[in-house]
Amino acid sequence: MVYRLLADATAVVHFAFVAYVVVGGFLAWRWPRTIWLHLLAFGWGFGTVLFSVDCPLTNLENWARHRAGEAGLPPSGFIDHYITGVLYPRSALDLVRILVALCVLGSWTGFRLRTSHRRHGRAIT
Repeated sequence: MVYRLLADATAVVHFAFVAYVVVGGFLAWRWPRTIWLHLLAFGWGFGTVLFSVDCPLTNLENWARHRAGEAGLPPSGFIDHYITGVLYPRSALDLVRILVALCVLGSWTGFRLRTSHRRHGRAIT
């Protein structure tokens, strides 16, 4: 039971991390110092996809699921198991990746504009 709860909690944290990678730049508009955390999170998230690096959260969830007597995630990982084919069709994967990249770039552009205006004494609301 404890391992099942740990696996489920890890999945929740993983969902939160993925959501933060996508929209964390917008949070930095309100809390500017968090942009560094978002840059790190995005770098890690992007790196795991681009270079097929094992994610420690996926490894932890797999470990806990195996200890609970359950099957682990497929080799394709967390996003492929929980998100692709569930929240959007597999055929839209490339489009979703482009939209995520545009969302992140848009948040960074907005962040830059907002912080630039603040430095020059003009606030954007």
